[in-house]
Amino acid sequence: MARSVIVTGGFGVLGQAVAQAFAAAGDKVARVDFAKTAHEPLDGALDIGGVDLTDAASTQAALDTVAAAHGGVDVLVNVAGGFTWETLEDGSIDAWVKMQAMNLLTGATITKLALPALKASAAGRIVNIGAGAAGKAAAGMGAYTASKSGVHRLTEALSEELSGTAVTVNAILPSTIDTPTNRADMPDADFATWVQPSAIADVIVFLASAQARAISGALIPVTRGG
Repeated sequence: MARSVIVTGGFGVLGQAVAQAFAAAGDKVARVDFAKTAHEPLDGALDIGGVDLTDAASTQAALDTVAAAHGGVDVLVNVAGGFTWETLEDGSIDAWVKMQAMNLLTGATITKLALPALKASAAGRIVNIGAGAAGKAAAGMGAYTASKSGVHRLTEALSEELSGTAVTVNAILPSTIDTPTNRADMPDADFATWVQPSAIADVIVFLASAQARAISGALIPVTRGG
């Protein structure tokens, strides 16, 4: 039976790969994004653009649209987020606020609002995007990794909170993802060592599957290239 899957940040490179993977598995996919429109279409997907996922009203409206169209919510994948590199000395405090909003509050807001639907599902699944770099922050990575560390703690706490339900909560911790933006930002890097969006999508689809029903609260590194 086709499940109702929401992918936030679904118009981006990773979100597109994740949405495609679920669609290929026969699920009903909704892509929710801050951007107005998607750069690449996805046949059969329900696209909801212009959504501020830190705003409860905007997020609830998007959830209501998905539930009405797809009959509830079974899987929520929180891909929406952003990145910045700047030192504390030369950067701005605004960057810390922005990273918390983009990487942590987006996921916390839609997850809180989606919990009733996810708990009503026979097998609700939440998958968050953490970061391998949050294990030990390098110079210039403070604001970004602090926000991703928050994602890790949210994942663990919510898993405990939902331990008596059929909902699982996990996070993947990718290393550098092979995207056009990252290649432009780091032209001298060895791209062959970077993890592919499609490989990340495969892990997320597994975590959303029945085979992963016993896994919850896990922070899973996804680091292999190729």
